[in-house]
Amino acid sequence: MDYNGWKGAHTVTQMRFFDCAPRKIVVVGHYGSGKTEFSVSLAMTLASKNAGKLALIDLDIINPYFRSREQRAMLEGAGVCVYGSTYDSEITAELPALGASVRAPLEDSACRVIVDVGGNDAGALVLKQFSKYFISDTAVFAIINANRPHTDTVDGAIDHVLAIEAATGLVVTGIVNNTHLLGETTVSTIAKGYDLCMQVCDATGKDFWCNCFPKDKVNPDDISKLGGKSFPLGLYMRPTWLT
Repeated sequence: MDYNGWKGAHTVTQMRFFDCAPRKIVVVGHYGSGKTEFSVSLAMTLASKNAGKLALIDLDIINPYFRSREQRAMLEGAGVCVYGSTYDSEITAELPALGASVRAPLEDSACRVIVDVGGNDAGALVLKQFSKYFISDTAVFAIINANRPHTDTVDGAIDHVLAIEAATGLVVTGIVNNTHLLGETTVSTIAKGYDLCMQVCDATGKDFWCNCFPKDKVNPDDISKLGGKSFPLGLYMRPTWLT
């Protein structure tokens, strides 16, 4: 595999990862990586910290499961504006119909925006029509789950990141480890993903941003020992019978 042009040292931030992230955060990842859970949890965390004007844009027009707009009532109740499909009240509609309103928070310099993008490179293609908004003040996080097909090896994870970049024209800013087994997640589970993600960062020069862990399932003190920052996921997108 050719890594030319991918040289550089990964860094581990000493702040909470979202404190040093730009105004616009684009979240990409393979199907089942947990990118939507990450997006919703990040929005809810920022809302709880009174982070100012917040918006979550749901650009997932491919996957019919676990879409962030399904939690519109909860998010808006917390103060997060939700944008996405023109079918605001019909979450089962699968027509690729994005409302023009999704541009509003991207154009509002006072609004912090999280963009939840459809799975893999095909789903991420939708970003192209909004590319002018991501030229600056933007971080692109690739969510890696080492327990999912296609990202369970270093080469597979790198191929995935390269495909996202080729499809969107955007550069992935950093890697987020979201390796889990739902309610069966242990520190060892997360450590497995951390090791893989750090190898990806070493090979590509990408920054490592954080280890995710299911809140109330794993001791955050144990996660902090792995290295890097840790981020609790609220499991907002999971029905109780799946947790």
